[in-house]
Amino acid sequence: MSTLYDCSLAEDRQDGLAAAAGAVRSGRLVVIPTDTVYGIGCDAFDGGAVRALLEAKNRGPDMPVGVLVGSWTAIDGLVLSVPDQARKLVEAFWPGDLSIVLPHAPSLAWDLGNTRGTVMLRMPLHPVAIELLREVGPMAVSSANRSGHPPASTAEEARDQLGESVAVYLDGGPSGDPVPSSIVDLTGDSPVLLREGAVSRQAVEEALGVEVSSPA
Repeated sequence: MSTLYDCSLAEDRQDGLAAAAGAVRSGRLVVIPTDTVYGIGCDAFDGGAVRALLEAKNRGPDMPVGVLVGSWTAIDGLVLSVPDQARKLVEAFWPGDLSIVLPHAPSLAWDLGNTRGTVMLRMPLHPVAIELLREVGPMAVSSANRSGHPPASTAEEARDQLGESVAVYLDGGPSGDPVPSSIVDLTGDSPVLLREGAVSRQAVEEALGVEVSSPA
């Protein structure tokens, strides 16, 4: 049976974070507030949990899951290398609404879907999410909704869609405007803005000091 915790109450927040950490470590799914919309997440290194996440969303591996981290330095062990451009974006926008795509470290045993050797990383600007990530490590996280349905802006909306497939719901109050993160791909010779969301193209270009292209 799933449980919802009101993180506006100190005791509930403490109990909820402990329950969520236990659920993640045991391969179950949790719903967390982020600075964009609510997310459904699990241990990024548990392939079975990631498959359960995709099943809960009614989504296939053709749409791989991104990874949320709890600190700037957490990415160092997850990617093949951290180029200077990635450092600039991290310093400018993390924690916040920018996702960065990089080649993942080949030594990692994870299955996030059909990623073609890459991983999409972000550090969210939300205290509840950050606290959980720092407790359990990198999490595979996608928007907390069934595929084809609107993203959830409250824990109750997420629960209405995902029900008992999720073990723990952390209620951090209503999210802000449902604007997705911007996504910058740094896997090629030059940066590509895959999606312009909460962070504008101009802001990305100013941080990098170069123009960014759009997908071909």
